[in-house]
Amino acid sequence: MSRQEDDVGLHALPIAVDHGGRELTVTPALVETERGLVLIDAGPEGSLESLRTHVRSLGHELADVWLVVVTHHDADHAGGLAALLEHTDAVVATHREEAPFLTGERDPLGGDGDRYPPVEVDLELAGGVRIPTIAGPMEVVETPGHAPGHVSLYFPESGVLLAGDALVADGTETLEGPKPEFTPDMDRAIESVGDLAGLEVDGVVCYHGGYAEAGTERLEELHRELREK
Repeated sequence: MSRQEDDVGLHALPIAVDHGGRELTVTPALVETERGLVLIDAGPEGSLESLRTHVRSLGHELADVWLVVVTHHDADHAGGLAALLEHTDAVVATHREEAPFLTGERDPLGGDGDRYPPVEVDLELAGGVRIPTIAGPMEVVETPGHAPGHVSLYFPESGVLLAGDALVADGTETLEGPKPEFTPDMDRAIESVGDLAGLEVDGVVCYHGGYAEAGTERLEELHRELREK
């Protein structure tokens, strides 16, 4: 995301979809690798054509996606995964704590009983795993709280953080903590913000709100604010 949109090999994919009867704008991300494309989150059901448009604008097809990393199991992140997998043989990766929700062994937390189509999980992620990309190594950072196995993705060479829902950028501040009403374990979520503040961050891409021109200093400040509430 150049400090505006894209760093080399790393692209934000803002899409507007109808989710739960309201229009929702979310921001999956696409990362280029020597092997093909890595998609970070698949969006809710109904996201397929928007994803296809973004991918084609970058000179690729959905079939070029070889890996989908799911930050966590919420429907606005994973609901569109089954439809996507009809167009690519991508490996599906998520944290082991999130896998049962994707496969259908467990119902999504905080849902209304109506779930998205389940999918198989091929690879269970853990903190510290690094995936080689054109944008440099992409490191898995465990950020539980918003979901039991929530992960964020960090690019140490550029200082870019793909926060998932561990942080949001759609409020009154440039960068805020996870929304308490959608976060089952806020104490753990605050600890996760502290973990992110320990990284050398120059910019953050939030699934809700997109790119935030904020870095480590704001993360440290935010962690203090959340702990004092």
